[in-house]
Amino acid sequence: MEFYHTRIYTENAYIQSVGTNRYEHISDQELLEKFYLDRDNQWLGIVLQRYTLLLLGVCMKYLKNEEEAKDAVQHIFLKAITELGKYKVDYLKSWLYMVARNHCLMKLRDKNVFVSVEENTQLTSPETDRHDFEHKEITLTLLESSLEELNPEQKTCVTLFYLQKKSYQEIVDTTGYSLLQVKSYIQNGKRNLKILVEKKMNTQK
Repeated sequence: MEFYHTRIYTENAYIQSVGTNRYEHISDQELLEKFYLDRDNQWLGIVLQRYTLLLLGVCMKYLKNEEEAKDAVQHIFLKAITELGKYKVDYLKSWLYMVARNHCLMKLRDKNVFVSVEENTQLTSPETDRHDFEHKEITLTLLESSLEELNPEQKTCVTLFYLQKKSYQEIVDTTGYSLLQVKSYIQNGKRNLKILVEKKMNTQK
């Protein structure tokens, strides 16, 4: 993957993802602490540039387009600058990954692009910490397996309604089910999914 220079212009300074070898011995958390102490965006620039290629890879995975992925990384960095100025983040890598994924999923939804159950996690706020991140990853896996256990009618209607964001009428037109059937399949499917996921989670404890 070709490395590229990412410049992020803020109100007071710009961040450029170039080599900053003299800071390699300083951990992410130490750099963040320096930023929280003096609010100098230089520290954010140093720590964020470490994740340029990681974020580009995440965005490429979802968006399948290099230019869109590069643009997404710019937006993610800008969001990171804004959000990190508001509160402290304990696990930066997990937090950045979640921000990147949420951004890409929203971009895909804006384009009405179907997102599979595997990739469609519940959008979370940037405050998500490592515990929440790992918990949602587990829940996603359980949700995916539980969806396969629904009867065909419930699985189809739940997928169309919650993942593809189809309206009731669009589902009626697509499936041939009546409006009453569609509403019933969605309601029962959602309830059964919750029961299945909770049962699996309790089994894992």
